[in-house]
Amino acid sequence: MCYLIAKRFKKSGCIALKAKRGKELADFTTNLQKKLGYDIQIVAITRPTAYGEYEPYHFVNSFEEFSKEESLL
Repeated sequence: MCYLIAKRFKKSGCIALKAKRGKELADFTTNLQKKLGYDIQIVAITRPTAYGEYEPYHFVNSFEEFSKEESLL
């Protein structure tokens, strides 16, 4: 298990999704990065509590919700 994080550079806060590692996550991440461009960082982390630089976290429940929340960045 991991957390997918999307964060706009030089802004505080991020969108987070608890996800399962694998091809589906990799494909989703690649396609979303192409769609959003490269001024948004998309990474997978193990524990949100270990990465304070991404706070505050806005947790979502699905890939669909994650991709729609880019407006929060």
